[in-house]
Amino acid sequence: MNAPAKPTPRAEGSASQEAVLLVALKCFVEQGFHGTSMRDIAGAAGSSIAAIYYHFPSKAALLRAIMTRVTEDLLAVLQQAKRDLPRKDDAASLLAALVRAYVRFHTERREEAFVGNSELRSLEADDLAHVIGLRDKVSAQFNDAIATGLKRGVFTCEHPREAGLAVMTMCTAVANWYRPGGPATPEQIADRYAGLALSMLRAK
Repeated sequence: MNAPAKPTPRAEGSASQEAVLLVALKCFVEQGFHGTSMRDIAGAAGSSIAAIYYHFPSKAALLRAIMTRVTEDLLAVLQQAKRDLPRKDDAASLLAALVRAYVRFHTERREEAFVGNSELRSLEADDLAHVIGLRDKVSAQFNDAIATGLKRGVFTCEHPREAGLAVMTMCTAVANWYRPGGPATPEQIADRYAGLALSMLRAK
């Protein structure tokens, strides 16, 4: 079983930048993007507004950084799950591995996932296009696996596009309800969701 997903280290980011991002994330979760001011972030960080602006030119830049990072990290986790498969031509195993990785990621990065889904509308136009482009790459991991399974007769679902969207949606929703210490571990949830995904695609 792969290790839980952790934030990808950013060599270019200083400790101060990382601290600002973490505080901004907490504020966005608790107050929403539009309900949070740069003064709020500075106060929560125990810093001056000028210090926040030194690292990030605007609140929008903070949101873009948070959403870009979590989506890039998710994509990297999915790609690693593919590389770790012993058999690259097994479409059912590939889809199951993607679902497990997706679910585990959303149990580990719940706050970022919440902001990523609830504040997409708050991104500026260029930032929105950038993040949507990254999300399309994430979706492509699932779409390609499903298309391969259909081509090889492993999946027999009559509505693969809708099934793919449903699989990703249910995995993303884990971040909304999962809490550490619950009745099921992230690994157990991931295994159950992998089974649900394969049933949805009517895997042979």
